[in-house]
Amino acid sequence: MPLETSQVRLLVFFLGGERVALLASSVTEVVRAVAVAELPSAPPIVEGVINVRGTVVPVLDIGQRMRLRAGPLNPDQHLIIARAGPRPVALRVDRAVDVVAVDSDAVESASRSTPGVEYVAGIAKLPDGLLVIHDLERFLALDEAQQVDAALANAVAPVEP
Repeated sequence: MPLETSQVRLLVFFLGGERVALLASSVTEVVRAVAVAELPSAPPIVEGVINVRGTVVPVLDIGQRMRLRAGPLNPDQHLIIARAGPRPVALRVDRAVDVVAVDSDAVESASRSTPGVEYVAGIAKLPDGLLVIHDLERFLALDEAQQVDAALANAVAPVEP
């Protein structure tokens, strides 16, 4: 009887011509890109905010973390709604492609293969190439997370007469 290996489910997407992934467990949904409202006082990683069923959600520029230049917002792009630690976030990507299951023994720890890459959870070795898996838990630095919280609080604070 063969030994069963555990699998990791990944959401695969394209950004700046690169194929990358997130753990599917951190993803809530994928939606078509919509207009992003500016969020004053937010850190540079935040493109702005969107309304997701009554919740104000910051849109993060993950291309900046990957050193990829994001062009203007395009209606053909997707927003990945996911959780980065305790908060919902939206990630603008060129195109979300698929959810794939990968044997956990085909995923190598990023710290082992690529030291110093703090936003990468691992590298999956697939038959058609490598797939970088981003770690949303570590995506926002503590000071950035605090700046996002403060900017959101200021944006939804009642205006004094």
